[in-house]
Amino acid sequence: MIEARNIIKSYGAGDNRFQVLRGIDLTIPDGEFVVLLGASGSGKSTLLNVLSGLERPDDGTVSYDGKEISACSDRALTEFRRENIGFIFQQYYLLPHLNVEKNVKMGADLAGNSQYLPIIQAVGLADKLDKFPGELSGGEQQRVAIARALAKKPRVLFLDEPTGALDEQTGRQILDYISKLQRTYSFTMVMVTHNQNIAQMAGTVIQMNSGRLSQIVKNDRRKTAYEIGW
Repeated sequence: MIEARNIIKSYGAGDNRFQVLRGIDLTIPDGEFVVLLGASGSGKSTLLNVLSGLERPDDGTVSYDGKEISACSDRALTEFRRENIGFIFQQYYLLPHLNVEKNVKMGADLAGNSQYLPIIQAVGLADKLDKFPGELSGGEQQRVAIARALAKKPRVLFLDEPTGALDEQTGRQILDYISKLQRTYSFTMVMVTHNQNIAQMAGTVIQMNSGRLSQIVKNDRRKTAYEIGW
């Protein structure tokens, strides 16, 4: 379970200091699929970064199963992320000189996971093991990034606009892969998106406005990637 209490986060200094998060309180149960919605500047990506331990809050606490990660040393926080957290971003961040298998193996090695090939197969890239990122389409590169993140066997997967650079057909395919894998492996998933249709795929939808949570909605039924609008 992830618990955030009174999270405050600002950027800048002096007269240029701007408060991005304004007292966020949030609980995310294990195995939940949460979507963070909001306009640009609403604080959703900053909240994702704070929840995942990429950034520290100025005030407040972030805890996983009662362990306050916001109080950890830099070294302990890095170790926590390596052992528990996976990330998928709009940019793929693949190493261009490594093929598909070796890019995914990088994530697997962090968790001592030698059984990463089934994950590559699960995202539909079993026939692309020897291909390099430059030889893949955007959708295929994003699937490599997904496989690399999941090869770590993360407890929580954080995604920041994972389909933002993809066309509709490829975006639906990616969302379909992610959703099915989340159900199969039962990891917690927190996704930032500006696409309100994608929110219909989540169990919990959190609307943000001006650094605060303005609405939390539970979906009675999670729609598939092919049932939502675009």
